[in-house]
Amino acid sequence: MRIVHVLNHVQKIGNGIVNVAIDLACLQAKTGYQVAVISSGGEYEILLDGFGVKHYTLNLNRTPVNTIKACIRYREIIADFEPDIVHAHMMTGVVLGFLHRARRYVLVSTVHNEFQRSAILMGLADRVIAVSQAVANSMQRRGIPLSKLRVVSNGTLGSPRTPIKTYLPLALQRPAITTVAGMYKRKGIKELIKAFEKIAFDFPLAHLYIVGDGPDKKLFETIAMKSAVASRIHFEGFQPQPQRYLLSSDIFVLASYYESFGLAIAEAREANCAIIASDVDGISQTLDSGQAGILVPAKNSDALASALSKLLSDADTLQTWKDRAGSNLEWLSVERVNQETLSVYRELLLCTSQNISSIPPIEIKSALPSVTQKNHAALHRSKE
Repeated sequence: MRIVHVLNHVQKIGNGIVNVAIDLACLQAKTGYQVAVISSGGEYEILLDGFGVKHYTLNLNRTPVNTIKACIRYREIIADFEPDIVHAHMMTGVVLGFLHRARRYVLVSTVHNEFQRSAILMGLADRVIAVSQAVANSMQRRGIPLSKLRVVSNGTLGSPRTPIKTYLPLALQRPAITTVAGMYKRKGIKELIKAFEKIAFDFPLAHLYIVGDGPDKKLFETIAMKSAVASRIHFEGFQPQPQRYLLSSDIFVLASYYESFGLAIAEAREANCAIIASDVDGISQTLDSGQAGILVPAKNSDALASALSKLLSDADTLQTWKDRAGSNLEWLSVERVNQETLSVYRELLLCTSQNISSIPPIEIKSALPSVTQKNHAALHRSKE
């Protein structure tokens, strides 16, 4: 099987979509498949090369002149690599893949951020992977046929990008409350700051660490500076190794208004933080329906403050929620994500070879061994 992943870039800037795609490309190459990545480039090119993943440079900026150039370059790449699967992780990639596929390959897309209006374009693919059941439900309501949708829940544990065991924890002031998020209003940073301000005088040793960057960072810094506990609120900016903060934190908070899955939550669970998060979209699934973390309503600083107070008031309660977060982690592994994604590829190739639209996922394993020798070769083309 020859697989191409299409991304806008492969930069190390904490972009969850990029991180997930890089993990898949590396593990698929490690499994023995021929894998390539198409993007405008970035620091992850070195990691990809180490796993034998070929990188093709393609500028996907959506200007009229560059769009024409991108179409020509994309066709050249496809002619050179001859993929069986093109897996698009962003809107531009799926549109390019749809317009230029002819009959050369099958097209898969992953919906990482279903709340974006452009996410509906991911339905142009032959199969649409949703990163949580909540995302699949939303995309079905928006008109993508159930026959196209497959759920492959996200996971980060065991990532080739972030071997957490190699990181040394930072010397944070404890108890440490941390969030790792893009600095956007929708991440609930304002509510987190307000919640911390409400409980800070009851817990004078507590500190809040805000890790991440983005367009609304100045707004949040202004809100923090106006608070009575500004000296205990620390804006750390983008960190290439946020795991070092998580390993030293007592409580991790993700206060998003909406969140497809919550990759940072998975990393916080691996670091054994007690977790508080908004009960929205895919977050509940990431926290084992509330068994691995405390779920609170979104946009509610009072609820956040109450949960923080509950954990900080009693050491045993805090430890209990740390233990819960660190349990049942196997399903959050990148290897599980890789294997389930490969199953989607195989099912789609099998359906294409038999000229049918879909096979129920439960039948895929039993159907694969009965494929003719010719079709089996198409599914698993020998390595070059």
